[in-house]
Amino acid sequence: MAKEKLNWEDEQVRHDYRHTASHIMAQAVKHLWPDTKLAIGPAIDNGFYYDFDTEHKFSEEDFLKIQKEMKKIVQANYPLERFELPREEAIKFMEEKNEPYKVELIQDLPEDAVISFYKQGDFVDLCAGPHMASTGQIKAFKLMSVAGAYWRGDSDRQMLQRIYATAFPSQEELDEYIAKMEEAKKRDHRKIGKEMDLFMLTDEGPGFPFFLPKGMIIRNELEAFWREEHRKRGYEEIKTPLILNEQLWRTSGHWDHYKDNMYFTKIDGEDYAVKPMNCPGSMLVYKRKMWSYRDFPIRCGELGQVHRHELSGALHGLMRVRTFTQDDAHIFMLPEQVNEEIKNVAKFCDDVYKMFGFEYHVELSTRPEDSMGTDEEWEMAENALRSAIEEMGVPFVINEGDGAFYGPKLDFHLQDSIGRTWQCGTIQLDMQMPQRFDLTYVGPDNEKHRPIMIHRVIFGSIERFIGILTEHCAGKFPLWLAPVQVKLLTVTEKFAPYAEEVAKKLEEAGLRVELDIRNEKIGYKLREARNERVSYIGVIGEREAEAGTLTVRSSKVGELGEMSVEEFTAKLLEEIRTKAM
Repeated sequence: MAKEKLNWEDEQVRHDYRHTASHIMAQAVKHLWPDTKLAIGPAIDNGFYYDFDTEHKFSEEDFLKIQKEMKKIVQANYPLERFELPREEAIKFMEEKNEPYKVELIQDLPEDAVISFYKQGDFVDLCAGPHMASTGQIKAFKLMSVAGAYWRGDSDRQMLQRIYATAFPSQEELDEYIAKMEEAKKRDHRKIGKEMDLFMLTDEGPGFPFFLPKGMIIRNELEAFWREEHRKRGYEEIKTPLILNEQLWRTSGHWDHYKDNMYFTKIDGEDYAVKPMNCPGSMLVYKRKMWSYRDFPIRCGELGQVHRHELSGALHGLMRVRTFTQDDAHIFMLPEQVNEEIKNVAKFCDDVYKMFGFEYHVELSTRPEDSMGTDEEWEMAENALRSAIEEMGVPFVINEGDGAFYGPKLDFHLQDSIGRTWQCGTIQLDMQMPQRFDLTYVGPDNEKHRPIMIHRVIFGSIERFIGILTEHCAGKFPLWLAPVQVKLLTVTEKFAPYAEEVAKKLEEAGLRVELDIRNEKIGYKLREARNERVSYIGVIGEREAEAGTLTVRSSKVGELGEMSVEEFTAKLLEEIRTKAM
């Protein structure tokens, strides 16, 4: 009888499979180093880990030994057998096995908790499960890395050794994943950012990135694009202060719901906060005057710098920082305009992401536990988002409990060129802040009414979007964003005058040009330019100087051959005009 094929698309199946693999890894480690104490070993996204307490210092050289032992356990095809013990018996059982971390976990469980264990061969682990039926079902696995991890995340507790690993239903799928991970390492925006001299991260400001001249070119071009696209869609740009007083943040709800992520200061003896979000400032901009129903919708855009207190362990290049610029907008609407405005923003997101070559999926994030407002308001807001996206025919999934504390949202998750997903755009429907700030407008009945508002971003943050785009393009940015669009290389110094003449013509056409007329071998100069991911390299030697041409190489498609300066200029300007990828 044929074995049933795993439904790898099912998140629970992936969890059970990898959780079982973590037990196999723990059993292998116990076989090789019997004095090892076991902590925890959960399944995680794309893999699993297990935390160990042992005098042996794990290194990557140990991985092959552990994997070899794991294969023996798989081949033995031990059934995973679940059994339960009363709390006191469970504690005694783990004490006898000299597993102090398991004892502590059991002691922290409620008195009436069911204490379950899973047994496979000579190995038993405290575990709620579920698991696969037997160890023989685990077909392909690989240990990836080892790192330190404090017991229960507490820096005052024991430092353990955490081995990260992954598992897949077939060797082919594992190999494909490993290849993607290798490609991801090559595309790491921190590595590319350093090689291209785009930005830097320093010990003097953890999570506070410095943008360098070439990085500022990318940033400025993105911001100019943002401004032009918003102008075309009827947005007006504002800028609000970085620091505002405590009362504002109490009114907005951030003081009660977001305080742990904020930075504070005192001015003239009063408490102030550095803004973690731009929205309260936009509320004050709205309140500066009385509006009529005829003024709606009002669309305010802001490239607003915010600061959020992220834990140092969570910081990651430009992807997770403590200060960033959100491409925010706040749209104030009449109730009958909500549906159309949601669709307008969703279409705006679609236009931008497709231009950059991103596929994406949408999630509807619903009410979290820590939230403001009534059940009726949340239901109305969630239904409005659902109806708009359904009318557009855009597929979406429900992400339960992941909305903002003031309203539900549609989140746009981009898929990059190697299949990873990144949450960027969001459309949040908010009925709370207009109430908390007492926002009103005069309706056709000459009475005051409450507007409804949308919070939305498209890039998400400029910093993170640059990081994502850097990895998506492997540093080979679309020409309109590229810090260096053309680099001219001379075969010898003799051709420097002609190269300078060509550079001047290209610069006059508005292109960003660098010149390399050093007395170095052309092969060396070509390698350097390729490593810098320059969009186009123009080589100039005797033939080119005599013919008034240059030999062109593209970072994306390779050799293009000899071209006249005019032909080359026209080609690049058209590529910039169309923002081609």
